[in-house]
Amino acid sequence: MSIHVEFVSPERIIFTAEAKEIIVRTSDGEIGFMPGHVPFVGVLQVAEARIYDIDGSTLHSFAVHRGFVEIANDHCTILSDVAEAAADIDPARAELAQRRAEEALAADNDDADAANALRRAQVRLDVSKKASA
Repeated sequence: MSIHVEFVSPERIIFTAEAKEIIVRTSDGEIGFMPGHVPFVGVLQVAEARIYDIDGSTLHSFAVHRGFVEIANDHCTILSDVAEAAADIDPARAELAQRRAEEALAADNDDADAANALRRAQVRLDVSKKASA
């Protein structure tokens, strides 16, 4: 058995495949989906989304910057305005974004935009490391 997964943004289909397992972080915490999972709808957080191929040996890792996840009848849809596959992330650019966010937070510890930018940069850096692994 497998789950058909569609990872989409408003502009394009990011990824589609048959999967053994899908792991995402929602507002309620990290959740994993396997074939036969009960219907579920959740709000995605800024975090890594992991999709394992049907044989379980290949990991597809994505940096997700919020969105929604829905699963029903072994069909999972992940919708995110911004999501990047590990291989598509430029680590140098993510490091620069991280430094800028850290500087902004050093100047104003209550800067919510800087805190969100820092979280996105950290997720992008963590996910980018999986492209070279």
